[in-house]
Amino acid sequence: MAAAAAAKTDAAAGAEAPPAKGGGRKKLLLILLPVLLLVGGGAGLWFTGILPGLLGMGPPPVTEEAAAAEAEPAPPPRSPPAFVELPEIISNLNAPGRRPVFVRLRAKLEISRAEDAAAVTEAMPRLLDLFQTYLREVRPDELRGSAGTHRLREELIARASLAAAPARVTDVLFMEFLVQ
Repeated sequence: MAAAAAAKTDAAAGAEAPPAKGGGRKKLLLILLPVLLLVGGGAGLWFTGILPGLLGMGPPPVTEEAAAAEAEPAPPPRSPPAFVELPEIISNLNAPGRRPVFVRLRAKLEISRAEDAAAVTEAMPRLLDLFQTYLREVRPDELRGSAGTHRLREELIARASLAAAPARVTDVLFMEFLVQ
């Protein structure tokens, strides 16, 4: 009988035992899911700029008087650029082999101010010397394509700026560019 009584107490104890832990996960999920949705929605509204505007944290509205007070004075009108024509340049290129390769170049220099045209014209012998010296070192394959033309333009602008200083050369415009 003692064994039967012990079995009854074990059965009663099993009936009064707490339920499995699956219910705890459900409660945790019911609490965390709305919190995560609120935090995610708030972060989304904050980083899109909607929430700071609703809370009055955005920049103050600009009135016409404030805009007029902050406006910078207009820059003085720029004079139109001037162009100085270069004489035709024919130069041999640094080509391998016995067959010579020549370049024929007609170009105009764009200068920032028309008043500097006289200074550029005075520096023309130096300009032509720098251009021809550079062209003699260029290989024909370096002039192929738009990248080669762009590189040539940048190199000529740099040399023209050095030779014509203090005049400012802003661009070299190719009128004719022939490689033979």
